[in-house]
Amino acid sequence: MKPGTILLIAAVLGISVIIYFKKIRGGEENASGPDGKSGTSSVLSVNGFVTHPEKVKDVIFTTGTLYANNEIEVRNEIAGKVTGIFFKEGPPVKKGDLLVKIYDEDLKAALKKLQYEEEQASREEKRQKDLLEINGVSRQDYEEALNTLNMIRADIEGTNSNISKTEIRAPFDGVAGLKNINIGEYLPVNTSIVSLQDLDPMKLDFSIPEKYRLSAEINSILSFRVEGIEKPFTATVYAMEPSIDLQTKTLLLRAICENHGQQLLPGVFAKIEFPLRTIPQALMIPTQAVIPEFNGQKIFLVKDGKAFPVMVKLGIRNDSTVQVTEGISAGDTVLTTGIMQIRKGAPVHVKL
Repeated sequence: MKPGTILLIAAVLGISVIIYFKKIRGGEENASGPDGKSGTSSVLSVNGFVTHPEKVKDVIFTTGTLYANNEIEVRNEIAGKVTGIFFKEGPPVKKGDLLVKIYDEDLKAALKKLQYEEEQASREEKRQKDLLEINGVSRQDYEEALNTLNMIRADIEGTNSNISKTEIRAPFDGVAGLKNINIGEYLPVNTSIVSLQDLDPMKLDFSIPEKYRLSAEINSILSFRVEGIEKPFTATVYAMEPSIDLQTKTLLLRAICENHGQQLLPGVFAKIEFPLRTIPQALMIPTQAVIPEFNGQKIFLVKDGKAFPVMVKLGIRNDSTVQVTEGISAGDTVLTTGIMQIRKGAPVHVKL
């Protein structure tokens, strides 16, 4: 072998030995702590949350629909020609206000005829009664005269009733909608004339799951929001169905709310926060601290600078926190970041 080749091989071997020992030394340094002693992996910096008892309202979130306190479609009970429309579309009307007048001259003429007949029948009934007292006629003759008078009077009552039906009046205070008729139009019986709605207060119908039925109480106060209005509204529950809906397995409740200024309209969709109960000493933690497991949920606690997992049981939830009912105590520090990289017993530096 040539001397140059031997020198090249020796140089390569020397370099390899130097690199090998540097790797060993570097590994030893990495395994040592800052004081030169042997240690574990580097400390992980994480965020934490110190638990403390707080008063929390147990609420459920659901949806509902707003309805008018009273709402009808005004219709005519008697056929005839419209002779007058006395309401405007949109403004409020008072109970008893005349809305529509239907032609009634024929009914008034029939009433006058019946009134003449009543006068004549009344005189005949009196004459027959006087004769009966002196046995001038039979009781049957008198009763026939009395029946004739009573039948005429019944016809008068019926005619007066029909005349009153030609005046269609508001049955309650409300807001008139858009009219569906015109002056001079002939209306068959039961024609839709206008909608009338009482908008203050308003009703709010909503449902809650069957499992919360025992927590639903009359006079409970809830809050709700509607699209396009920033401020929340409040309503008071005043009635509920006595049974569970067989299809949806929910309980239907009805609340009532003020509607000054008519900001709310029937048919509007509402997002509801319905209170169930108040928990005076709840331990709430951020939801991101919870790790789902096959057999439950776990979190990481910190003690003596090290992390360790704990299985927990959860209770109520809100937008950002969840209640822990078993597994932790007040004052425990719960990790909220880095929880997917942490292993049991790993040293951590917690930022609160």
